[in-house]
Amino acid sequence: MIFSLGSLTALVAGVFSVHVVQKQFFPYFWKDFFYLMKVIRYGARLEIFKLNSKVVTVIDTFVQQAERIPNKPFLMYEGISYTYQHINERSNKVANVFLEQGKLKKGDSVALLMSNEPDFICVWFGLIKLGCSVAFLNTNIKSRSLLHCFNCCGAKTLVVGADLLDSLEDILPSLQEDSISVWAVKNQSSRLEVQTLLDKMGQASAKPPPPALRAATSLKAATLYIFTSGTTGLPKAAVITHLQALKAAAGFWAYGGCRDDVVYIPLPLYHSAASLVGIGGTIELGATCVLKKKFSASQFWNDCRKYDVTIFQYIGEVCRYLCNQPKAEGEKEHKVRMGVGNGLRQDVWREFHQRFGEIRMCELYGSTEGNLCFMNHIGKIGAVGRSNFFYKLLFKYDLVRYDMVRDEPVRNKQGFCEHVNRGETGLLLSRIGPTSPFFGYAGSKELTEKKLMRNVFVKGDVYFNTGDLMAEDAEDFICFKDRVGDTFRWKGENVATTEVTEVLGLVDFIQEANVYGVEVPGNEGRAGMAAMIVRTGYEFSGKKLFDHVLQNLPAYSRPLFVRLQESMEMTGTFKQQKFNLVKSGFNPSIICEPLYFLDYTEKSYIPLTDRLYDSILSEADK
Repeated sequence: MIFSLGSLTALVAGVFSVHVVQKQFFPYFWKDFFYLMKVIRYGARLEIFKLNSKVVTVIDTFVQQAERIPNKPFLMYEGISYTYQHINERSNKVANVFLEQGKLKKGDSVALLMSNEPDFICVWFGLIKLGCSVAFLNTNIKSRSLLHCFNCCGAKTLVVGADLLDSLEDILPSLQEDSISVWAVKNQSSRLEVQTLLDKMGQASAKPPPPALRAATSLKAATLYIFTSGTTGLPKAAVITHLQALKAAAGFWAYGGCRDDVVYIPLPLYHSAASLVGIGGTIELGATCVLKKKFSASQFWNDCRKYDVTIFQYIGEVCRYLCNQPKAEGEKEHKVRMGVGNGLRQDVWREFHQRFGEIRMCELYGSTEGNLCFMNHIGKIGAVGRSNFFYKLLFKYDLVRYDMVRDEPVRNKQGFCEHVNRGETGLLLSRIGPTSPFFGYAGSKELTEKKLMRNVFVKGDVYFNTGDLMAEDAEDFICFKDRVGDTFRWKGENVATTEVTEVLGLVDFIQEANVYGVEVPGNEGRAGMAAMIVRTGYEFSGKKLFDHVLQNLPAYSRPLFVRLQESMEMTGTFKQQKFNLVKSGFNPSIICEPLYFLDYTEKSYIPLTDRLYDSILSEADK
């Protein structure tokens, strides 16, 4: 008895000691363990698909959910509820219209230009049910870029929302010349060259098209094309395979989402966050989503209370806009327990918690085309993700030294990259391999090759270049620092500086332009700025430049600031030097060269004075 009691006491003491040691030296052990188990569990499911050559895609899961919970609300939009069965049958009608009249076949690519609305999802799902791949077009892009997008993905059919049809007026002749069939999501059209979809859907059968059409035998088969800005100027069509779609759909589940959740999606569906993570994640859970046509800070919390929202999607700007709203009674009276997104600044994160309650903010990191994802499952403020020893065994990534002045990774005498020390900022590279493949871009192979880095640490290795500067601290938390190269983010959108440069180059008085992003206090990302050389014999015209950018660039791509220069600084490899320009910003008291500001009231670029500069800063602080 004494021996048994002593043994029990020793066991309890041992367990307690282990617990104390774990809490002291491995405080995140169990959270890491359970998260990693989810990653492995989901990965095993995908491996089974490979072995069986039977892929259960996101659309397959949706059809299964529609059969299992047909009357459960899948989508809430402007106060109207749409059940799983309703969306399933309506997407069947879309499929049958194109099957019978659209002459689409399995493997074809179709472009989709629509704002957030239920029929975006119905058309998307209907085309996927035919075995087509769908190219999501950014609703902000202009004619020149839009025509380029068709060449990228090989689409010969365009489905356009009723509210966006007029935006195609100037390029409809070009679309006809390229034999691109245009379908408008409306009942009738005055344009003979445009076919209508809604009237035909009214007569179409809701019977499911043959399942064999949507069947996928490979995880690597393309299902979507999502356009992303990059260093090549015009938009690039990132290839989204079934593998990537399935991984993205597991995001809510990995963070602890369940079937009873109501997900609020205020982001545009043509972005991977809303479509792959938002809609795909809702389907994976068998949950309900609330789709917003456009984000509204003033309506956000009212919507959350009205629909009993429990999870919302965000980008950093969304949370900042919410924090900038006037304080009101009952701001913490809601059922929201989780936010999932990226780009949340530390100061906004803390203020958000103070204003609206201790909502679990789940930051994640991953580009549309990238082969690596980080998730901050711990919830540490300021981190985009967390790694650990076991995660690094599964996913090979490295942070390497980067020369900001030369705008390139540092290579040693042997020609290999160098790791940064723990806590230092470096360029994030992700090794390409079986567990982290890179599928690249549709169209030119050169676009895909430009995102690769070869012979990084040894001869023959290949890495995906994220273009992001990151740091990993002593506790394995990953923090985003900045972007390099020719892309920056503004208003939640990627801005390709070379695309903006090409547009500016069409102005007669501009000899050369160098576009980059500058920080504006109180704002996420970087605002566009252009250093320019005025052509000999010409004068700078703020009015002409304003009219040009307004007509040819979406709002988020238009340079807010202009700096006139006599010459451009170049790197040793004859690239335009941006580092010093970015560093000097747009302060007129520091910069002696002429500065201008994009003024929508004056409809011109006006001189940026000290007074105007102070006004911009004070406005940003509000």
